[in-house]
This record gives sequence, structure tokens and C-alpha cells, in this order.
Amino acid sequence: MTPDVRDRADRPPRARAGAGHGIPESAWKRALRLIDSADEIGLACHVTPDGDALGSMLAVAFTLRAMGKRVRASFGDRHFAVPRLLRFLPGQEMLVPPAEFPAAPELVITFDSSTFERLGLLSGNTARAAEVIVVDHHPAGAGFGTLGLIDAHAAATAMLAEQLIYRLGGRLDRDIATCLYAGLVTDTGSFRYSSTTPAVHEMAARLVATGLRTDEIARELWDRSPFGYLKVLAAALDRVRLEDGLVWTYVTRVDRAAHGLPYAEIEGIIDVVRRTDEAEVAVVLKEDDEGAWQVSTRSKGAVDVGAACAALGGGGHHNAAGYTSHDGVEDTMAALRRELGKA
Repeated sequence: MTPDVRDRADRPPRARAGAGHGIPESAWKRALRLIDSADEIGLACHVTPDGDALGSMLAVAFTLRAMGKRVRASFGDRHFAVPRLLRFLPGQEMLVPPAEFPAAPELVITFDSSTFERLGLLSGNTARAAEVIVVDHHPAGAGFGTLGLIDAHAAATAMLAEQLIYRLGGRLDRDIATCLYAGLVTDTGSFRYSSTTPAVHEMAARLVATGLRTDEIARELWDRSPFGYLKVLAAALDRVRLEDGLVWTYVTRVDRAAHGLPYAEIEGIIDVVRRTDEAEVAVVLKEDDEGAWQVSTRSKGAVDVGAACAALGGGGHHNAAGYTSHDGVEDTMAALRRELGKA
């Protein structure tokens, strides 16, 4: 018989978990009841998952599997593949393509997603679920989920995932810690963003204490790229524009195709562009494989890019947000400029 992970006493007290204190205790208790009563649980994160989305989901999947639950974890990309940068994460044997996700699940837990649309091909499955627990640090859209474990003050969804793991009676081991650490460092910019609090560093200390190799994780996340990335980055920088506190550029699917570069490989371009001293806001438009423009924005603090992106159908945080545009480059930027002016 699988041991009940809640019998394990080697976990920190809840007061040290560092996130989720704004979530009512009644919500946590209801989440535990729903999980306890479900035999099969679907786990879903947003399309083109980043370290926080996929890492949080896999960390909780490990704990649920130890509890004896049948777990189906997935993300709704049409071309289902884990981004190369995240292929070091353990637990990927628990992932299934969208076609193998339960059609009408008893229970779905979503991670780092605030709307059905962000779930891509899994949006319909999730909408048909009897219960949907939303674990996130973005405010949920109207009608999304039946129970929210949401803390907009948490630096990463991984912080809430850790709290859920503790409350389920789980403990940190190296595999779970690796998944959570990937989420924590990616969403705090390797502890450089203003969201980095004492609680973030306390959590990092707990994770590192399991024996994970922070240098190896950093190398996988930031210090590796195919040669084609340099070519695409060069093209993006060649067309970059600086105008009245805004720096922006774009990457076409033709740029990527010329060097065999998947869409997921260009996420880091925004981190190069945002370094511009003369700009308060940085924007990168990235054309996906279907021809839509995925707009990434970053702010140094004076402009609320989250509000601007929300007005255009997306969302995010004050200093980092995004949305999807089906207009051309110039029309997309014209609409974004108007909203940035209001923000």
C-alpha cells in the first residue's frame, strides 16, 4: 500500500511556506477535500509553458502520485513538446498530450493560468470538469475555475504550489525541489525582480537544501542556446526601435524558419531588449507558427504594462505582461502605444 504522505513529519510549518497567506483557510480546506475525494486528477498549465507553469505542475504531480492518485498532466499546445530549456525537469513521464487528457475530468488543477484561453487545446476539457482548482499568482478571469488558490502578491506560482504540497502532507525531495526552483528563479528573473522578497529567498534555501545543483539549473535556463538563436537575435536587434521611452522590435516566423528555430527558443529576446537605459518599457512582438503575434512587455516600474495588456485581451503583472494580436506589426504597436499612454 502506498504510504500516506501526510504521515510524514519532515516538512516546515505552514507559517514558513512564504505564500498563500491571503488565501482564506476555507479555500485551502476545500481544495484538500476535493483532491482527497478524486481518484483521477487532471493537471493543466498554460500553452508554451515557462518554468513556473511546468515546474509548479510537475512538482504537485509528484506529490499527488505519491498519494496514490492517477495523474494526467498536460498543456494545450497544438504541437505538444516540452520547450528545450525545460527538458531537464524531472517528472516528464507524467505528461500526456492533449488528446489523452480526460474529456470531462472529475477534477482539474490549473497552474499559472488565469483564463480558459490560456489553456489552449485543454480549455474545453477544463470547462467540462466538475471542479477546477486554480493555482496562480495572476488574478483569475471571470468564470475561470470553481475554487481559487490565488495570491497576486506571490512572486511565482511555484510558491503556492509549495504551500499546496505541504498542506497535502508532502515533503521536498530533490526532484520536487528542482521543479519548484525552476519556477521560482524564472519568475523572479533569477532573484533580480522587485517581486523578490525575504520569503522568496527563504523558499530558495529550503529547495537548495535538498541537494539540487543551482549551477546546472542556471546553465540549462540561461546559458544555452542553439547557434540559430544568435542569428535571430541579430535580426531582431537590427530592426529595434527606440521612441519616447519605448524600445521595441519583432521576430517573424520567417526569421525563425531560416535557422530552424522553434518559437519557444526566442523567449529570452525581451531580456536583452529591456536593458536599454533610455527606455522605461520594452516590447517584443513574436510571430508564432499560426501567424499570430505574441506580444511580450516589460516595465521598469513607472508604467503598468499589466493594465495595458489586459485592455488588449491579455494580462500579467505591473512590470511584466503580454497578449496576443492578430493585426500587423504597425497596427499592433499603435494599439499598444495608446494603452501604454493610459497606463
